[in-house]
Amino acid sequence: MKAVIKIGQGAMILFMTLMSNTASYAATVSEAEVDKSDTKVVNIDETSFSCIRDMTPVRHFYVDNLLGNIEGTLAAANSPEGAIYPTGSVVQLVPTEVMVKREPGTFAATNDWEFFELEVDENGSKIAKRGFVDVVNRFDGNCFACHVPAKEKWDFICESGHGCEPIPIDHKMTGALQRSDPRCGDTALESGDTMALIKLKLMVGAGLTKKWFEDLF
Repeated sequence: MKAVIKIGQGAMILFMTLMSNTASYAATVSEAEVDKSDTKVVNIDETSFSCIRDMTPVRHFYVDNLLGNIEGTLAAANSPEGAIYPTGSVVQLVPTEVMVKREPGTFAATNDWEFFELEVDENGSKIAKRGFVDVVNRFDGNCFACHVPAKEKWDFICESGHGCEPIPIDHKMTGALQRSDPRCGDTALESGDTMALIKLKLMVGAGLTKKWFEDLF
């Protein structure tokens, strides 16, 4: 999720990409690809999100399905050619950011993905923002603007080679965040995790300081 994208720039990107990508994704997701029986409503509140490590790991991220269809979500996540994720799918890289596949037709521009910005502590999760227009990451990058360059066959999921811009943190940092999720109780830190978290904190601080100066002048 690109660190240099500010909220104002993200809004402009959203305007441009909404116009160019809505029709493209609507054409890509044909009737053959969407199960018409997949019409269950995905009810989402703060209890929908808990310890990231209780989800199912796939490579360097975690997945789940709020409707119980974890097999379908795993099949899409592990498809070497890409696939459309089933309704209810949850994809999460770090504890404070998550995307959920909503009912068909919910958000045409995002292929029905809804993005969430979370605040997490030992008591659970709080939804700070949701949707896709103004949901940003800790580097002030708009989540939708980051995911929209993903090639259509990957259904908005960003991984290496999917077409997205690289995020400014590496797998060591994301792994350290996963292993230190406060909702999980005791941490499961590995060697080097503490240094990775310190480095990440410094990067976030530097990024927010840069944005403060840019907004000021």
